[in-house]
Amino acid sequence: MNIIKQSIGLGVALLLLSSHVNAAERPQTMEEMWKIIEAQQEQLDAMKKMLEETKAAPPPVAQERDQTHPQTDTEIAESQQKTDEEVAELKHKTNVLTEAVESMRTALVLPDKKELKSTYGLGPAASKVYQVDQGLSIGGYGEMNYQAIVADKGSKNDNADLERLVLYLGYKFTDSIIFNSEIEFEHSTTAKNGSVSAEMMTLDFLLDPMVNVRTGLMLVPMGFINLIHEPPFYFGNNRPEVERVIIPTTWRSLGAGLFGQIVPDLNYTMYAVDSLDAEGFTSAGIRGGRQQGSKALAEDWAFIGRLDYTPSALPGLTFGASSFLGNTGQDQIDANVFTQLYEAHMEWKYYGFETRVLGSWGHIGDAATLSALKKETIGSSNYGVYAEVAYNILPLIFTNTSQYLAPFFRYEKFDTIATAPTGYKDDLKYDQDIFQVGFNYKPIPEVVIKLDYRNRNAKAGTVPDEVNVGFGFIF
Repeated sequence: MNIIKQSIGLGVALLLLSSHVNAAERPQTMEEMWKIIEAQQEQLDAMKKMLEETKAAPPPVAQERDQTHPQTDTEIAESQQKTDEEVAELKHKTNVLTEAVESMRTALVLPDKKELKSTYGLGPAASKVYQVDQGLSIGGYGEMNYQAIVADKGSKNDNADLERLVLYLGYKFTDSIIFNSEIEFEHSTTAKNGSVSAEMMTLDFLLDPMVNVRTGLMLVPMGFINLIHEPPFYFGNNRPEVERVIIPTTWRSLGAGLFGQIVPDLNYTMYAVDSLDAEGFTSAGIRGGRQQGSKALAEDWAFIGRLDYTPSALPGLTFGASSFLGNTGQDQIDANVFTQLYEAHMEWKYYGFETRVLGSWGHIGDAATLSALKKETIGSSNYGVYAEVAYNILPLIFTNTSQYLAPFFRYEKFDTIATAPTGYKDDLKYDQDIFQVGFNYKPIPEVVIKLDYRNRNAKAGTVPDEVNVGFGFIF
C-alpha cells in the first residue's frame, strides 16, 4: 500500500504545481522566465524519477498481507488495477506540465507578436525595439514601383525599380538603454547606381518621460516623412517633392540631443549635429549638402529643434513646427553660409478621413559667394508647401472590415530659388506645381498597394507627367 500512497501524494503534488503554473503571473524579464523554467525542470526530473521507481517496484504480494486480515486474490487484482490507473494518470499530468514548460521556452525564443505603433516619433517598424521586453529586435520595410512616363518624355524612360529594402536591427540592453539602427539597400544593387547605407544608428538613454538622451547617426526631426518614411504611412509611390527638395529627406546627421514630453500632450526634440556642407548645394536645393554620417566635416555644427502638440481633447489631431540653424561653409569656402530652414505641419485623422498640410521656408546666407563658386544660381531663399486629403471608403461598403482603400489628392508647390542673389538670374524650371491623385489599398495594415498619377508643371521647361504603381510592406 506504500506504493499507492506514494502515487497519490505525487498526484496531489502535480495538481498543486499545475495550478501554480496556471495562476502565476507572466514573468516581466528574461531572467525571471529562466528561473521559472529551471525550477519546473528540476521538479519534472524528480517526478519522472519517482514515476520510474513506481513502475519498477514489485506489485503487492501475499507476504505483504496483514496476517490478521489476509487479502483475497480479488482484492489484490483490484489494488493492482488501481495502481496502474494512477500511474497512467501521473504520466498524463507529467506530459501536460512538460508541454507547458516547452511552451514557455518557445515563447522565450518566439515572443508574442507586438502591435506595430509609432514610438518617440519614429515609424512603427523602426519602433519595434521599444516594445520588446529585452534583447534583439528585427523589423524592416520594402517598396517596389513601376513608373510610366506620359507624353513629353524627353530623356526619361518608363522604368521599374526595387526602390528600397530596409532592415531595422535593435537591441534592448535594459529598460533604459536601447540601441536602434536602420540599414538601407537602395535600387537593388550597387553595381547599377544602388547603395547600401546606415540610415540610422542611435543609442538611447531613457531617463524620464520629460528628459531622454539620444546620440549617434540620427534622423533629422523635420517634417512628416523624414521620421516616418515607411510606405504604408504616406500616400503615393513617391514621397512628396516638398519633403525631398526643400526638406531633403532622408536626412540624417551625427550628433546628440534630448527628447521627451514637456507635458503629456506636448513633445519636444532638440539635437546638436554636424551641419550641412554648402559645397553640395545646387540650384535644385540643399539636398546635395547632406553628409550622411560618412567622414562628415564637423567644422560647423547646427541646432535642430522640434515641437509637436497632440491635444487629447481632439483625438487624431497633431500640429507642430521645427527648425534647422547652422553655418554650412565647413571651412571649405571663404564664407559662413549660415543656413536656416523652418517648417510647420498639421495632421488630422478622423475616422476614415485623413489630411496633412506642411509648409517650409529656408534661407541661405552668402548665396552670392556660393553662386560664384558653384557657377550656378543658389537661391537666397526657398520654400515649399503641400496639402493632401484622403478618405477610407471601404467601411462605407463593408461594415467591420479591417481592409483599407483610400483615394487621395495632393497639391504641392515649391521653388528652390524663391529669391536669387543680387547679380544672378532665377532659373524658373525649379519653380513647380504638382497635382497628384491616386489610392492606397491595404489588405492588411502591414502591406500597401499604390496607384497614382502626377501632373507636374514648371514655369520654364517641360516636366513629364507620370503614372506610378507599386507596393510596400513593413514587418
